[in-house]
This record gives sequence, structure tokens and C-alpha cells, in this order.
Amino acid sequence: MLRTHAYLWFALVWLVTGPFAQASTHGVSVFGDLKYDASFTHFDYVNPNAPKGGNVTLAAIGTYDSLNPYLLKGVSAIGLDYTTDTLMAASSDEAGAAYALIATSAQVAKDKKSITFNLNTQARWHNGTPITSEDVVFSFNTLMKFGHPQYGIFFADVETATAIGLHQVTFTFKNTDNRELPLIIAQSLPIISKAYYSAHDFDKTTLEPPLSSGPYKISDVEAGRSITYQRVDDYWAKDLPVNKGRYNFDSITFDYYRDANIAVEAFKAGEFDFRRENISKVWATSYNLPHLDDGRMIKEELPDGTPTGMQCFVFNIRQEKFQDPRVRQALNLAYDFEWANKQLFFSAYARNTSFFGNSDFASSGLPTEQELALLEPYKASLPEALFTQAYTLPTTDGMGNNRQYLIEAQTLLNEAGWKIKDLVRIDPSTGKQATIEFLLASPSFERVVAPYIRNLKKLGIKATIRTVDVSQYIKRREQFDYDIIVHWFGQGNAPGNEQLNYWHSSVKDKPGSMNLIGIDHPAVDAMVENIIQATDKPSLIHATRALDRVLLWNNYVIPQWHSRTHRVIYWSKLKRPSLTPAYDLGFDSWWIKE
Repeated sequence: MLRTHAYLWFALVWLVTGPFAQASTHGVSVFGDLKYDASFTHFDYVNPNAPKGGNVTLAAIGTYDSLNPYLLKGVSAIGLDYTTDTLMAASSDEAGAAYALIATSAQVAKDKKSITFNLNTQARWHNGTPITSEDVVFSFNTLMKFGHPQYGIFFADVETATAIGLHQVTFTFKNTDNRELPLIIAQSLPIISKAYYSAHDFDKTTLEPPLSSGPYKISDVEAGRSITYQRVDDYWAKDLPVNKGRYNFDSITFDYYRDANIAVEAFKAGEFDFRRENISKVWATSYNLPHLDDGRMIKEELPDGTPTGMQCFVFNIRQEKFQDPRVRQALNLAYDFEWANKQLFFSAYARNTSFFGNSDFASSGLPTEQELALLEPYKASLPEALFTQAYTLPTTDGMGNNRQYLIEAQTLLNEAGWKIKDLVRIDPSTGKQATIEFLLASPSFERVVAPYIRNLKKLGIKATIRTVDVSQYIKRREQFDYDIIVHWFGQGNAPGNEQLNYWHSSVKDKPGSMNLIGIDHPAVDAMVENIIQATDKPSLIHATRALDRVLLWNNYVIPQWHSRTHRVIYWSKLKRPSLTPAYDLGFDSWWIKE
């Protein structure tokens, strides 16, 4: 939701140890010294002399009906994060670091039970009035009471927010176990105006642009069709080190398209300026254009150092038919990734083998001694193979003949009571043919699901595709109204409280939570709590790898694929810095050539 990396690790270890426990600092880091000292003027990956000006048009898919992104109700417009600032901002080239924005500095109490932020006295709303500690306290209390359930999840361990004068605010904690709380407060708490929302209803959707404080403000609204943001010339924070060289476009317009296929054709016709392509077939076949030859358009792959996370087919195990792990394992065996990668994706992808791929937190091989110590208390509820075997996925030759795995799948289904009768597979919970519906938000994914459905048919299972518009898809996902969906569980550079929102039983039935699977497992809960309470990086690694193993061996998802590059194509009026940050594309530091 926010421009910042909302889930970066922010434990402030160095602030709460040693003789400087009460000192304020311009930035914080969990992994050691800060990359940027107090005298830094800009991030290394930006061009501090990038010209301001010009208008850029981008594409969005679907529609919107609200300019309030903080509620569960409604579908909010894309780009609203450009209008809102937080207390601190992340660096996209440094893992687990944050630097001053609305807050000039922060300090953690010696007892680790609170954090105090010192606000910039120059911080202003777009109408020129100051941002004060009362606004910060109001933001916290309002989001906890009326906001999207995610705020209640992430801020659950915050006891109070207290204003100390006009420019200082202290957050006290319910306990000292959750050492990521400073991150969640500093980078995930959008600061909203107390004065504005004293005169306007916060808990309702609206198409009236609210008072905001970020680098852009809303200038034009065509509900459901487009939205335009205008750069604020007198933006109070434009010269802060975290913003220098960023937010260079005079205006940013998002035009909405029904689906990605229409958007591709619109891009080729010059209707918008930049596209990030996630479909390998389109990347390989749809951009053979003369514009690339004559230099009017640029197509390139830029390095992506972020953890790959887990893109996957997600089982909704709230549905009785998916509660038996043998059924989930059987359906996993029926998916032929190698064939899909070769025939559909031009061999562009690698298989996901971890929920924390491309990071130190991914599990591999057999559990270590430290991981076993965490997992052993839950051995009775876990697959025996987790403790004795390395996790592997079914692998084929890519020729489309996965008969061996289909036979194994059939055996597992029979063991689970899904017997064949009259040439169809019977779901024992209904006594009727087993059925599965794949809920999609994009027609482009139908070609991925269709071959998998053919394999399921060989098992006697009737599978169908239902493709709906984006807004309907979001609402059905928020209410857990699906059999199987496609989702990407993104990961930051150090796992933390977001894992609770992904997997913990306490949020399983909370509408809008990201426990899309519906997991309620004691070992998962314990591993998530170990992650949140980790006292150092080694213990965080062990806890995360242990969680990874539990998630993989329970077959909660069917892993799909990843790419480690940003595939971008854009019209040559756009220019970018020579350096791409390690953990982001950094589009907010691009500009339009003079």
C-alpha cells in the first residue's frame, strides 16, 4: 500500500544496546552500520540532478471506486501512496534500513518498551498547516478503530501512542517480544490529518481527494477510468536526502484497462509510456516492433535482487475437500511445471522451491540442529519425512508425459477416500464428482490453468476456470470465497510480522487478512512467533527456515515460478539512473528527458 518497503526488518538492535541506548539517530539498521551517514544528501541509486517536468502515463488493470485506501470496503485507486508520507522511509539499496522523513530521528527506551519519534518542525500538509504529534496519534488510533484489518494485525502489540508536545510522539509496547514494532510504526503507519478527518468521515469510501502531505496530490479523477497525480512544487520534504532525485514527473496518470491483453495493445499504440511485463509469452513475442529498431522504444531486463517469495496456486483449506494433505499432495503431483515452462513460458522461469527464495532464509537439504530444536515439539503434527528427507518437487522431462506422477497422485487420492466410480473421482464429503474452481482475475492466466485442468481430468476430477474483473476478484479474495487462486506471497529482506498476517491462525477468519490458505496449525503458529521474537539474525534464519519447511511439507500451495529480472519496456522519452537499486525497480527516480 505504501511506497516504503512495509515489511523490512527494523529491530533497531544497535539503538537498544550499549552506551547509546537513548541516543537519537537519523537512520536505523538491524544488520550493522548504516550505509548512509548523517551527512548523506541522496541515495546512491538516484540522479540528484534529474530534471523535473513532463507527464507520464501508466496503466492499471480493473477499476476503482474510492480514494480511501485504508478501509476494507471499496476498491481504492492505484497510486494513492504517492500522496501520503510516513515517519521514516526505506532505502531500496540497503537491507533493513530506514531514514528520516516526517520524523527526523527516533530513540528506543532502555527497557525496549517504547520508541519515541522526533518530528520535523517543517513538515506540512498540502494546505500549509503543520504536521504535529497529534496527527500521528490520531492516525494510529483511527486506523486501529476503523481501518483495514491489516492495521489491527500489525499494530496489535502497540499499547498506546502519546503526543509529547507538538513534535514528539511515543509509542509504548505491550511486551518486548516483538522487536519489529519500530519498523511497522515508522514505515507502515500512514500519517493522516486529524483536522481534515474531524470534518470528514474516515470510515466511508469517497471520491473526494483528501488532504495529504506527500510528493503528489490528486488533480483529476475519472472514477473507474483514470486518476492523475500532480507533483507538489512546494512539497515540504522535496529536498530531504530520502527524496532527492525522486518524484521527478510533473504529473502521473494511471489509465485503467479491462485486462492485460488490452493494455499491451494500448501500450504499443502509444497510449501510455511504461510497462513492466510479467507474462513471458508476451515478452518474447508481442514486442517485435519497429519502435525498438529506431530507438523510439527501449526494451531491457534489469537486475532484481529481491527475495523471490512464493508465487503459487493457493488451496483454500477452509474448503473440506482440501483439508486432507494427501489430496493437496496429489494435486501438486499433477502439475507439470517443466512442460509449462517449455511450452508456455519460453523456458524463462525457474521453479519456486521455497517461500523465501533468493535469500538467507530459504530452507534446503535436511533440517539443521537448530531447526530441529524448534520443530521437535510439534513432531506429532508434522509429516515424518520433514525430519528425514530434503523437500523436493516433482520434476518431469518437459515432454508432457507425467504418467508416473499421475499414478502416484491417484494412489494418494484413493488413500484419502477419493475413489473412482463410473470413471469419475468421487469427493467423499459430497458423494459427488470432485470439482475444483480456479478463480482468476486475468484472462492471460487461463492458458496456464487449462493444461493443468487436462491433467486433473485424467484423475477424474472436474476442474473449471472462473475469470472475474479485478474488483470482484479482490472482494472474493478478501472474503475467502474461492477454491484455488493464484497469488504471490512477497517477502522482504528479513521476515517479520507480515508472516503473522500470512500464516497465523489468529487471522485465519479475519476478512482481508492474507492467510489466504486458511492455515490453523500449531507448528506454523509457533514458527511465526519465533520469527517475530528472534533476538538476532542467526535465530531469525533458523526460525524462518523451520517455518519454510512446515509450509512446504504440508503442501498448502502448488509452487509456480520466478524470474530474477525486471522486464521493462518503455518509450524513450523516459530516462533512468545508471544504477538499479538491489531491492526495487526504482521507477520513482526516473525522469523525462529535457
